[in-house]
Amino acid sequence: MMAGTLTAGALALSLSGCGNSVDPIERLGRKAGQTPGAPSASPSAPASAAASAQAGTPGDEAYRKWGLTAPLQYAPKPAQKPQLPKPAGPGKPVVVDRIPVAPNDKVVFLTFDDGAEKDPEFLKMAADLKLPISMFLTDNVASSDYGYFEKIRDNGSNSTVNNHTLTHPNMRTLAFAAQKKEICGQQERLEKRFGKRPVLFRPPFGNYNDDTLKAASECGISTVVLWRASMQINDFQYAEGSALKPGDIILAHFRGPSELKGATEIHMTTRMLQHIQEQGYKIARLEDYL
Repeated sequence: MMAGTLTAGALALSLSGCGNSVDPIERLGRKAGQTPGAPSASPSAPASAAASAQAGTPGDEAYRKWGLTAPLQYAPKPAQKPQLPKPAGPGKPVVVDRIPVAPNDKVVFLTFDDGAEKDPEFLKMAADLKLPISMFLTDNVASSDYGYFEKIRDNGSNSTVNNHTLTHPNMRTLAFAAQKKEICGQQERLEKRFGKRPVLFRPPFGNYNDDTLKAASECGISTVVLWRASMQINDFQYAEGSALKPGDIILAHFRGPSELKGATEIHMTTRMLQHIQEQGYKIARLEDYL
């Protein structure tokens, strides 16, 4: 992948705000941190937690509670990290949109962007299922309650907090100095709040250029993370083909009913996990492969 150039499919995703079936949160026109409505259950979910408890052992309760018919499968940390693409040039980070795993290694990676929606039910879901989420947070929507994302980080799933700029601009439209301010500024705020300076960065909309890569490197970023599949309300939108591929990085968002046409983040995530299971994939932790 050349700097500033996405594959045709990924570029289509980025230009449509990661998919055109949803009013995208990237537009950031909604009020950050608005209170979500009550979560809607997946069609396959039991009527109550009590019903799910009766359906099987306590171990069964977690996945049944969240609308799944079987436990999620998680991939262990690999004994050896895969060989990543080389950086676009000296002083630039690696750019990845798919982890180069073996063709029979059916693993995918969960990433959630922005941080406008802070659904308390999602905190329970992420903790119950121990979802290893790489979170890419934008300061002007996530900072109204960074404690929410700290709870996800600290729920035992080894989830992480990463950089998605201060204000979510199209980086290609900004001069180098402005791009560096967006990235380094968020680095500083995340380090101050979470005690660690991220090494992963995702440019808003997937749009970047050589200046973005140079600025990211100068801000301490080692890897720019894009995606190959984008979760909408009920289905994936793929950068290529009509199914997941081994090593795919999945893009989802902290979105609420106003962006999901009345559906909830719980509904969206349940459908995403169901599709992953239906296609026979395990969930892996992105940082274990980078």
